[in-house]
Amino acid sequence: MNITWLGHSGFRIEIEGAVLLVDPWLTGNPMFPADRRAEAIAGATHILLTHGHGDHTGDSLTIAKEMGLPLVGIYDLISWWQAKEGVQGIGFNKGGTINLNGAKVTMVNACHSSSVTGPDGAPIYAGHESGFMIAGEGHTIYISGDTDVMADMGVFQALHAPDIGILSAGGHFTMDMKRAAYAAKTFFAFKTLIPCHYRTFPLLEQNADVLKAALPGVDVIEPQVLQAIHI
Repeated sequence: MNITWLGHSGFRIEIEGAVLLVDPWLTGNPMFPADRRAEAIAGATHILLTHGHGDHTGDSLTIAKEMGLPLVGIYDLISWWQAKEGVQGIGFNKGGTINLNGAKVTMVNACHSSSVTGPDGAPIYAGHESGFMIAGEGHTIYISGDTDVMADMGVFQALHAPDIGILSAGGHFTMDMKRAAYAAKTFFAFKTLIPCHYRTFPLLEQNADVLKAALPGVDVIEPQVLQAIHI
């Protein structure tokens, strides 16, 4: 399995027979080197979206049309884009599990908001925000999406027991490092933890020192853009 950060909350996850692009915001992402776009999307099989905000949906429509890939995520957003943009889609909802080339993906709850920008600049409802459990190759990855700490996380652990966590931890719009550490200690038993939604802008947290200090028994990996983490 390879987990590769694309900056902000974007990831490329190679698991089972799937190559998942999760929240691929590449164009205009200060963390992402524009000249390496082809490398980031090569061989992708699906585009997985946690919610509608532009720093997550980013290049998803462009890549979907360019490569003929299905967009995967909350039913409301995916079905709207299927009708409006003519793209392929797999829309499902919280509690549902789908099989993406052998990777089992379950949609779980998140606590945030979700919209796309309308033609007049006003937000348009885009279905609920979500996270994902991705199971394959003997591991389960929890992708929190944009969220705060939730009591639901205790249910996620009981049902899925993820050993790898990818948690939003930049603060201001999501959990910060302290709250992400609390979530990890209180609800999960991660072996590996990767923070995201940080370092992109000065407004967000710039390192994971607090997270590392709070979780001495967990391998907290500060990802580097386009450097694969092999698990």
